[in-house]
Parts: sequence; structure tokens; C-alpha cells
Amino acid sequence: MRLKDSHLLDSAAALAQSYPSRPVKVIVPFPPGDAADILSRLIGPKIAERMGQPLVVENRAGASGQIGMEILARSAPDGYTIGVGQGGNLVVAPHTYKKIPYDPLRDFVAVAIIATNYLAVVANPGAPFKTAAEMIAWAKDNPGKLTLATNGEGGFPHLAFEQLRVMAGFTYTHIPYKGVAQAMTDVLGGQVHLGVGSYSTLSPHVLSGRAQLIAVTNPVRVPNKPELPIFAEAVPGYDSRGWFGYVAPVATPREIVVRLNEEINRAMKRPDVAEKMVAAGLIIVTEPPEFFGDMIRSDYAKYGKLARDIGFQPQ
Repeated sequence: MRLKDSHLLDSAAALAQSYPSRPVKVIVPFPPGDAADILSRLIGPKIAERMGQPLVVENRAGASGQIGMEILARSAPDGYTIGVGQGGNLVVAPHTYKKIPYDPLRDFVAVAIIATNYLAVVANPGAPFKTAAEMIAWAKDNPGKLTLATNGEGGFPHLAFEQLRVMAGFTYTHIPYKGVAQAMTDVLGGQVHLGVGSYSTLSPHVLSGRAQLIAVTNPVRVPNKPELPIFAEAVPGYDSRGWFGYVAPVATPREIVVRLNEEINRAMKRPDVAEKMVAAGLIIVTEPPEFFGDMIRSDYAKYGKLARDIGFQPQ
């Protein structure tokens, strides 16, 4: 090994050992109480215990997560600012907005995926179908009459259902709302057949009997909730999961990324954290940075192709 190479390795090791020397800011591009906010505040103290510095959550909400991600992209790549990325702001928005203030593939480096989640499609109990197969058959027999409420045009729930439509070959009428709560009001009232949103958000309506669960979008039966029906059993190959993970500004030193990844994964495996994650309907994932980076690129390509195939016009 050359002296110069040895010096670089020593410097990298020293950097990893001395990091962090001050608090680490965690930008959550959503308001307090959002799933990304809850997750960050849950695991932050666990990570801080080992790293010796607090992880300070800073909520920078707005524009479906774009404001916070722009701030993150412009932050110094020194490991002292990281942020929460998810399917909506990293792989869907680039294809459904005419312009976003960051490049998901060039402005960030993947640090750690922490969990995947899945959407649920629910129906008013008076709907003329109870299962995914029945819903698809009814939609085919009644072209365009199936109605779906989502939290907005071009959002992740909308594209997830579009993927199902394309794969299963049926038609429906999309009714976008300003939020899940407004959408579900009309679903529960019987004005709209279906509503789609995260399982954790919609499950109270299912458990109360006010809504009928049609299926969830996980590709296999959920390990801790095997009783939940999945669309893939009616439409083989269907998979439309969401995910949460941490990213940092591009050019953040590799040694710091690895250190953060190790500490985040270690926190996710703690029983007290895992129990709360599972209760929230999340599936814990602990993998190296490369795994998350590959997932971002794969889903970016997947939803880009879907948007093009359905002729979606960016808003």
C-alpha cells in the first residue's frame, strides 16, 4: 500500500470515529404527527444513545414533501443534516409534477431504508363486491362505473391503483380529494365505492365495521398480519409498496454514511422500537446503503414508466 493510500484510509477512519461531534439535524419534510415524523422521533433517541449526540428533528413541511427535500439537497454534505425520503417525494413526484426543486437520483445519497409499508383499498360495506377478484370482475362488467377516492391526482395511492388497473385490465373513475380524511368521508357515506390509503390510517374504519377491506398492496401476505388479503393473489405480480428511509446530501463522506446506516439499523432492531413499528403496520427493513439506493432507482424507473404508459400529464 502506498503512503498516500494509507494516509487516506487513516483519515477516513479518524473521520468515522470522531463523527458526530455536534447534534445531527433530521429534516422531516412533513408536519408533526406524520408517519415519517413519528418514526424519526421514535428511533432518534436510540441512535443518540450510542452516537453521543442528539438527532434533532426539524419539520419542514409543504408541497408534498418537496420543500424539506429541497432544503436537504442544499445542505452541507458533512453528515450533520440528513432527511426522511419516501416513495412520494423521491420516486413519484418527479413524474407527476412538471418541475421539482431537486433531482432524487443526483442530489442525495441513500443512507438507510427503515421500513416498508403498504396501502389498503377499502370499500363501503354496501359496495357490490367484497374481494379483490370480485371488485375487478364488477369493474370489467361495468366499465367506468367503479369509483375511487384518493388524496390527490398523481399521488402514490393514485399511481398504485393505476398500476393495478393496468395489470388487471379494468376501468374506473378517479375522484381526487385534498386529503384522506375527506376522501374517506364520502367512501363511508356511500358516495364513492373505494378509498385507498395507508393501512394504519384506514384500519380503524375496517375494525369498526364501517368499511370493508378489499386487499392490501404488499406483494406477499404481511408477516405479522397474515389475515390481510393481498391484491397479488388476484393479480399475480402486483406489488406497490411504500417505504421510508434516510438520505443525505450527495457527497456526504462514505464513512459517515456507513456509520449512520449501522446505527439506524441497530436502533430498528431494538425490541421496543420493533414492537411499535409492527403495531403501526410497518415492515422493518435493515439493509446496507446500497440496498436502499437500488430500491430508489428501481422504483423511480417503475413509476416513471407507469406515468408514461398511462399518459399522465404532470401537474
